[in-house]
Amino acid sequence: MQAIILAAGNGIRFLPLSSNKPKPLFSLFNKSILEHNLSELEGIVDEVIIVVGYKKEMIIDKIGDNFDGIKITYIEDKAITGTASAVKITKELIKDNFILLNGDDFYFKDDIKKLKSPGILVREHQDPSSFGVVIKENDYLKDIIEKPSESVSNLVNTGLYYLPKEILDIEVEKSPRGEYEFTDCIKKYSHQEKIGVYEADYWFPNSYPWDIFNAFSYLFSKEKKENSFNKEKNVMISKEAVIKKGTIIKSGSYIEGKVYIGENCVIGPNCYIRNGSAIENNCKIGASVEIKNSIIGSGTKINHLSYVGDSIVGENCNLGAGTITANLRHDNLTIKAKVKDKLIDTGRIKLGAIIADNVKTGIGTLIYPGRKVLENTLPGEKVV
Repeated sequence: MQAIILAAGNGIRFLPLSSNKPKPLFSLFNKSILEHNLSELEGIVDEVIIVVGYKKEMIIDKIGDNFDGIKITYIEDKAITGTASAVKITKELIKDNFILLNGDDFYFKDDIKKLKSPGILVREHQDPSSFGVVIKENDYLKDIIEKPSESVSNLVNTGLYYLPKEILDIEVEKSPRGEYEFTDCIKKYSHQEKIGVYEADYWFPNSYPWDIFNAFSYLFSKEKKENSFNKEKNVMISKEAVIKKGTIIKSGSYIEGKVYIGENCVIGPNCYIRNGSAIENNCKIGASVEIKNSIIGSGTKINHLSYVGDSIVGENCNLGAGTITANLRHDNLTIKAKVKDKLIDTGRIKLGAIIADNVKTGIGTLIYPGRKVLENTLPGEKVV
């Protein structure tokens, strides 16, 4: 069987984490979103066609032409006129029924296997107005309503399908937002043939940077523990923590709760790494640093006396001594962040900084809640 993964978009809403790489290459637990989804397709498909566009070379270089026995084929979406056109360019490569999925959401094998016949994978969501809402009748698709103003269902489209090749022949008009939507192809086809509706147990969409936090606990539960790291005296490590080989935990450090630390890191001395934190490979966390519920990209250095809370720090950053990320408003209201030059409500009471790759901060830098720091930013004292 074949699968199509859509990975051509530029991930505007995911900025600044997509400023220098495609969103599907964002890494959590030292595995990109794209690699995660390819792993979940193992044993189900023998070929994956990846539709590339934005910074396509990075995806091709990262994945290559074979992923653990799965043949990888690439095709470029040069037009970028919508999901329907992105899928249709694969028509000459598709042999029979196929699986289609987004390259920047987290999907899981057991859910993919549920689609035994042509169908759409859905999931209940507390905010269905942000997605395509699915209306079903007798477990078959009746309608998909994109981002409805009124609540009509709490089932949303996850963007994963099992479909027949003939759906690629269906033509649709541009949507009100000026794009050719593949969901319109799905709806049109469902008027001719039945499309089953299958409910996922797990699905983590990644529209905005802070959405990554939602996947932490479930993905963490799948990580294997290792005992090949080194620790000095007077170190406290939670039984839940996952620490990879070559890492050194220096004296006086406390690793609390569900914490992931990758390979070849140096932590401490006297660090406090709190629950919900992931530190990728080759990081150095200096003396008396506190990290709470944050994701730290590979190769990053966080120097002494810094605090990073509820934040995402990109790869190869250098946070100067005493860098502080504020993560709570004084009035306890939800934190807003800028997306496409507009402030949107993140829905989070606690949210720190979203820091791109290759950022440097000076000593004593203060970053306000929900602020984004762009790639190659040079040292400063305050980000408001």
